[in-house]
Amino acid sequence: MAKRDQIRTLLKGIETGDPRSVAVVNEERYVQHNPMTREGSEGLAELFKRLSQTSPRVSIRRLFEDNDYVFAHVEYDFAEVVAGFEVFRFENGFAVEHWDNLQHKADLPNPSGRTVLDGPTEATDLDKTEANRALVGSFASEVLVDRQLERLERYVSDGWIEHDPHRADGLPALRAALAERLSSGEPVCNYSTIHRVLAEGNFVLCASEGTYQGDHAALYDLFRVADGSIAEHWDSIEGIPPRSEWRNDNGKF
Repeated sequence: MAKRDQIRTLLKGIETGDPRSVAVVNEERYVQHNPMTREGSEGLAELFKRLSQTSPRVSIRRLFEDNDYVFAHVEYDFAEVVAGFEVFRFENGFAVEHWDNLQHKADLPNPSGRTVLDGPTEATDLDKTEANRALVGSFASEVLVDRQLERLERYVSDGWIEHDPHRADGLPALRAALAERLSSGEPVCNYSTIHRVLAEGNFVLCASEGTYQGDHAALYDLFRVADGSIAEHWDSIEGIPPRSEWRNDNGKF
């Protein structure tokens, strides 16, 4: 079974409670990077069984594979509806490491009528994976981290399609959002470190660290590349709690 299909089964196990869904995970080596999840206190099979009793709903909108990594764009309906990204690393055929980044799902579409999950779902241009990874990596480094906004046109399509719940389509709207600052002068969304750039074909996910509205945050951005330019964008922003509140010592990244 392909890694992506194993992760699909694993994530749906949250909904079904089927203990077989966790067979893909090597729990003895499993490293959890959600800082609010304890390690070792409860096995995944027991956890999924307990969660399934609350009638959760799991929707996997996009699912991609990048060598030893699988990354998914998901929606969960637990006590509240959240959406965002799941990332797993495989080793010797088993999932051994996990990161996630989830935020409350907006009830209404953004100013361009788009939701945080709609749009294309299947990877194409598989032969361009590395070129697209390099393109997005350079964009993230030069524009998001170094804030060289004059280079936007080098990377971004004029027909930029935006799924952030607060932004509209178009290059001018993107430029305005990146230039927005707090009263302190700090950017509203401030990228400091790009931790990981994962890709399959025309889809590229950047997992970054920085601040949002002045608070420490994990910033995940999914991009779709078309004709050598970045054409479409989805994201999730999740606050990182203070170190004193963490339930494991692995860190968010």
